[in-house]
Amino acid sequence: MENVLEIKNLCKRYDGFELKNMNLEVPKGMIMGLIGENGAGKTTTIKAVLNILKKDAGEITVFGLDHVKCEREVKEEIGVVLEDSFLTDYLNPVDIHEIMKNMYQNWDKDLYFQYIEAFKLPRNKMVKDYSSGMKMKIKIAVALSHHPKFLILDEPTSGLDPVARNEILDVFQDFIQDEEHSILISSHITSDLEHIADYITFISQGEIVFSKTRDELLEKYGIVKCSEEDFKKIDKKDYVKYKKNRYEYDVLVEDKFAFQKKYDVSIIDKPSIEEIMLIQTRGEK
Repeated sequence: MENVLEIKNLCKRYDGFELKNMNLEVPKGMIMGLIGENGAGKTTTIKAVLNILKKDAGEITVFGLDHVKCEREVKEEIGVVLEDSFLTDYLNPVDIHEIMKNMYQNWDKDLYFQYIEAFKLPRNKMVKDYSSGMKMKIKIAVALSHHPKFLILDEPTSGLDPVARNEILDVFQDFIQDEEHSILISSHITSDLEHIADYITFISQGEIVFSKTRDELLEKYGIVKCSEEDFKKIDKKDYVKYKKNRYEYDVLVEDKFAFQKKYDVSIIDKPSIEEIMLIQTRGEK
């Protein structure tokens, strides 16, 4: 399968933080979700891909092109939503159009204003007077209006109410329907990724813990709830991590079907992505 993004042995060091030999691939036509606690390295990864942060080591290619040597060519084909939009709040949507039409060769005025209308954004109102949800919507409108092939999104549904979030998620799903477009999306709202992501990559303390298909996580992983006595009978190699609660143990297993067969357990809970992440982060081995 062709990859739209390939990251090989990416390293970036700060005081007190290090992104360590990260390897990641985003297949063409797919949505890759990035999850992890605050400070895990998600935004650092995204900014390294965009060459906003200079990497210390490693290789990054987008559309098979070096992300630095071919930066202008690559960025013509990327739509980006970051926490900082790099646009002053003292602009309205019309002003933003006047700026963007000179930045992108494929800027589409009609498409842009279609999104402005669909998102119910006042044309003559300054961004500073928008709600946080409206500010996010105009970032998304800008990201989509030059016909990008690849979206890179950092917390794009943050600040949106559930109705608006579903509206935006539908836009993202429509974007990839032709299988020619791809999305890398970082989000702490893991339930959103359960709805739209094809793959999930979990980053913790600057390292990738796993990168798997969403279906594998939701269908094969399981949480076994058991007593201390039963927990002591489980071989360490048969579970990922466990969390001790007041009255029982929550044991995360990678293959619930094999576990059931070996230990004759009748009920294994189906975990959410958030539950998998929490046990991976806070659990013990």
